[in-house]
Amino acid sequence: MVIQAEATTPSAILDRASLLLDAFDGPGRLTLAQIVRRTGLPRSSAHRMLERLVQLRWLRREGRDYELGIRLMELGSLAVHQDRLHRAALPFLHELHRATGFVVHLAVLDGSDVVYLDKIGGDLAAAIPTRVGGRRPAHCTAVGKAILAYAGEQRLDEVLTAQAGSRTRYSISTKAQLDAELTKVRAHGVAVEREESLPGFGCIAAPIGDIGQAAVAAVSVCGPLDRMLFDHRLSAPVRTTALNIWRHVDDGQVRVRPTLQQHARPLNAGPTGRTLADQRARHYA
Repeated sequence: MVIQAEATTPSAILDRASLLLDAFDGPGRLTLAQIVRRTGLPRSSAHRMLERLVQLRWLRREGRDYELGIRLMELGSLAVHQDRLHRAALPFLHELHRATGFVVHLAVLDGSDVVYLDKIGGDLAAAIPTRVGGRRPAHCTAVGKAILAYAGEQRLDEVLTAQAGSRTRYSISTKAQLDAELTKVRAHGVAVEREESLPGFGCIAAPIGDIGQAAVAAVSVCGPLDRMLFDHRLSAPVRTTALNIWRHVDDGQVRVRPTLQQHARPLNAGPTGRTLADQRARHYA
C-alpha cells in the first residue's frame, strides 16, 4: 500500500515554503491575496506559513504586505561571494568597467534564462534595469548567446520553446535567427545584442570557458545603444576579461596580471602601447 505524504511532513512543508518564496520573483511587495493567487495554496495555510517565515526573517511584513527579508539577503550575499567563479571574476569586472565606462555583467545560464551574478556600473547602472540575481531570456541577451554558442541542439530547442514571444521588436523569435547569431559568436568570439532585451541599450559579451567548448558563464559590457562601439574597441577588452577570469577560476593557481587599461589610454592599447590582442598573445606564449 502506498502512503502519500501528509501536508505536515518535512518535505511537504519545504515544498510549500519554496512555493511561497518563489512568488516573490520580482521587485515590490505582495499581499496575502496576491500570494494565494500566485501559489494556489489555501489562504489559511499560506497565512500561517508566511507569518512563520516573517519570524525567521526570511520574509518581512509591513502592514498587510510581505516582502523578502534580510535573512535571504544575507544568505544570497554569502552564496555569491563564496562562489569560486565570482571571486575569480571580481577584480577583472571592476577593471573592465574602469576601462570602458560601461555597465559590466557576469552571468550564468539557468534553464532558458541567464541569471546575473554581478553587476558593476557606477552611475550608468541605475539606467539599466538588471540586478544581481535577476533573470533575462538567454536568447535575447548577449551573455545568453555567448553561453549558448556551444550548447547542443536540444538545449537550443528547449530555450526557444520555453521563451514564447519576444521582449522587443528586435528580439530573436525563430531557430534560424538564433542559429545565425550563434554562428557569428563562434566566428568572432563575442556575442552582440542591439535592443533585443532592453529598448535603447546594447551589449557585447564573451563566453567564459575553454575555447570551442561549452561555456560556464559570460561577461558583458552594456550601455546606451548610441554610445556602444560594436567593434574591437569593446570586443577586445571583453574577450580579454573572459580569458583572464577563466584562467583564474581554479583558485587563482595561474597568476596572470590584468591587461586592461585605464581611460587615459585608447581602449585597444595597453600601458606599453601594445594592443590588447598583442598582450593576450604574449600571455599565452
